[in-house]
Amino acid sequence: MSSRTSLRTPNTFTSRILASAIAVTTSATLTVVVLPGTATAAAPYRGANTAAVQDDFNGDGYRDVAVGAPGAANGSVDEAGAVVVLYGSASGVSASHRTVITQATSGIPGAAEEWDQFGTTVASADLDRDGYADLLVGTPDEAVGTMGGVGSLTVVWGSSAGLKSAANISPPTGLDEGCGFAAGLAVGDVTGDGAPDIGVTGNCGATTYTGPFTRSGVPAERRFVNDYGTNRGVVMGDVDGDGRAERFWLPGPTDGDEGGPVHAEGHDGSSTELPLADGLSGQIGDIDGDGYGDLVTGVPYDASLTSAPVPTHRGGEIQVLYGSAHGISPDQKPQIVHQDTGGVPGSGENGDQFGWSLSIGDTNGDKYADVLVGAPWEALGSSTGAGQATLLRGSAAGLTTAGSRAYSQTTGGIAGTAEAGDRFGASTHLVDVTKDGRAEIVVGVPGENSDGLLWTARGSAAGPATRGSTTISGTAAGLKRRYAEIDFGAALPGAHSTV
Repeated sequence: MSSRTSLRTPNTFTSRILASAIAVTTSATLTVVVLPGTATAAAPYRGANTAAVQDDFNGDGYRDVAVGAPGAANGSVDEAGAVVVLYGSASGVSASHRTVITQATSGIPGAAEEWDQFGTTVASADLDRDGYADLLVGTPDEAVGTMGGVGSLTVVWGSSAGLKSAANISPPTGLDEGCGFAAGLAVGDVTGDGAPDIGVTGNCGATTYTGPFTRSGVPAERRFVNDYGTNRGVVMGDVDGDGRAERFWLPGPTDGDEGGPVHAEGHDGSSTELPLADGLSGQIGDIDGDGYGDLVTGVPYDASLTSAPVPTHRGGEIQVLYGSAHGISPDQKPQIVHQDTGGVPGSGENGDQFGWSLSIGDTNGDKYADVLVGAPWEALGSSTGAGQATLLRGSAAGLTTAGSRAYSQTTGGIAGTAEAGDRFGASTHLVDVTKDGRAEIVVGVPGENSDGLLWTARGSAAGPATRGSTTISGTAAGLKRRYAEIDFGAALPGAHSTV
C-alpha cells in the first residue's frame, strides 16, 4: 500500500496538468535537421520490426520485458530511477535473470541525480539494425544545468551479452525548464526502409527521428514539430497495410477538447484531425485479423477529475478506430468501451481511470489481438486506488466484450492483497516471452508497499492463466529505496498516460 502523498493522486495530479493544458494552435512550427554521416545507409535489416527481434535484447530468441522504476534510489541519491530488464525464456521471466540499468551503470551517459526519475518511459526497437533490440529510456524529469525537468532520451544497445553500451539521442535545441522531453515514446518504420523511426513527446512540442541510427545515437534526420504546443502522446503503426507505419499525435487535454484530440500525420508530413476520436495514449494492433492495424486510445479522465466539460464516460473509456486499405478516415466513429458496456466486468465509478494504460496482443493464439486495459484508481471494497486490469477479446467482428475478464489482487491465483493506493494496472503489457505464440499478461503495481510489484500470467488457449502466475517486487529485482517509493512497475512498453 502506498504511504506517500504525492501528485500521483488523481484529483491533484489531474488538476495541475489540466490547468496548464495549451489550446491547439493553427500555425505550425517545424524544424528539420538532416544530420551528417547517415545519408548513406546499408541495406535494410528487415528483421528490425518483427516480433523475433523486437524486445529481444540478447538475441536468444525470447522477447524480454523492460520495467521502469523511476523512484528507485542510487545509493544516497533519492529518485534517481532505474530500469530492470527481465529476460524471457520458455518458463517466462524471473528476478533471477535480469539486468538493472541506471545512470550510474558503466557505459550509460549522464549521472544518477536526485529526482531525475530515469525510467519514466521505456520502449524498444532495433535502431542500428544489428539483429538485437535496443532499449529506449525516457527521463522527462532530467535536469540540464540548473534547469529542472528538461528531459532526456537514452538508447542502450543490445548485444549477445545483453544491454551494455549506450548513447543519448539529442533533443531539439532550445528546450527549457519543465519541457519534459521523452515523456512519451513510440517506435515504428514510417519510411518503410526497415529502419525503425522514433516519435518523442513532451510539454514543449514533439520530435521525430528517422532511422537508421549510428552507435553514437545519431539518426538520419531529426524533425521538431510544434503544431499543438504541448504534446502528450504519440502512437505509431501500420493501419493501411502498405508496410509503413502511420503516426498519430495525441496532444492531451486542450481548451474545448478535454478528452484529448487525435491527429493523423500523413507520409507527406500533413496533419488531419480525427474529430470524432479522443485519447491521451494509445497503441496499434490487428484486433479483427484483417491485416490492417487498428488504433486503440485510452480516455481515462471523467468529469469528476476536472471542472471542464468532459464527454468521457464515468470512470473512463477506451476508443477503437479500425484500419483499412485506406487507413482511418476522419469520419469514422470510434467504438467506445467502458465498464458499463455490456459484458465488461465491474461498473464505471468516478475517477477509476479506466484506459489509463493499455496494451495489445494475442493472449490465446487465435490470431486476433486482445486489449488489456488498466484502471489503476479502481476502488475494490473500501480500498480506493487498489486498481484493476480488464482483458477484452479480439474477433473477426472487432473488439468484443464476450469472454472479457477482470484481474486484481482480489482475483484467485494472484498473490497479495488489494490495498488502497496499490494502483494495479498503472502499466500493462502483452508480450509473448515464452515463444509459444500466446502473449503473457504483464501488469505493473507501482504502489504495492514501498517498492512496487510486477504481476505476470502465462498465455494459453483459454487466455491468461492466473494459476501459476508470478509476482516480482522491486526489492527482489535488486532495487533500493531511500525516501521516495521505488515505483517498480510504473512504466512498461505498453501505452500509459503521462498527464
